[in-house]
Amino acid sequence: MDRWRGRVALVTGASAGIGASIARALAEHGMKVVGCSPNTANIEKLREEINNKTGGGSVTVIPCDVSKEEEVLAMFEKIPNLGRVDVCINNAGLAHNAPILTGDTGVKEWRHMFEVNVLGLLMCTKESFKLMRENNIDDGHIILINSMSGIRQVKDKGGHCYNATKFAVTALREGIRNELRELNSGIRISQICPGIVETEFAAHHYDKAHAENVYSSIKCLQPDDIKDAVLYVLSAPLHVEINDVMMRPTQQVY
Repeated sequence: MDRWRGRVALVTGASAGIGASIARALAEHGMKVVGCSPNTANIEKLREEINNKTGGGSVTVIPCDVSKEEEVLAMFEKIPNLGRVDVCINNAGLAHNAPILTGDTGVKEWRHMFEVNVLGLLMCTKESFKLMRENNIDDGHIILINSMSGIRQVKDKGGHCYNATKFAVTALREGIRNELRELNSGIRISQICPGIVETEFAAHHYDKAHAENVYSSIKCLQPDDIKDAVLYVLSAPLHVEINDVMMRPTQQVY
């Protein structure tokens, strides 16, 4: 990770769970981390903690809902104050319990998932790539925090639309890889697909009681497990591109 010291990483959805763990680790490795989220209170606490240390890393907080184009563009207008973006980690994501054919939910929830999980990821990727090119950064890295739901169908009907957004991310990873190769770019693209991770995700997807049931049923992955995968991908030598990392709890059935 030494080559990333002093360089800039954007982490979306950095206020909790996986995003917070990644942001902390990158800052502790000496990177200048831009953490964004609609709710920035937790990132502010991380900023105060990291910025009071002497390791050289730092955290800058920018409020941003990646589903809103105007907020994404406003964020990227502020980022050049740090000079560049070397690493873009698209972590922001959410799910609604929204079956396709039955239930009381529908277009509003489906649209929200696609706006955050797909369009937000696309906008942040494109704008990060634009900054990398403007600053002649040819060894940058784009990382998509996807899901095992992006490579296999979930059984739960409430997750089928979420499933579709994550399949889209897998397709986009390959599309981005192809475009980078066509441009003869040294910028790399990677996707990390975790299974069940113990975060606030399930409580937001369903409810707190359901989340507790899920998380107590098996030994789940932890946010730091995903953080370790990110560090592994970023530490790969420049001649190695790790396109996919799939990881799940050993007890996960599917």
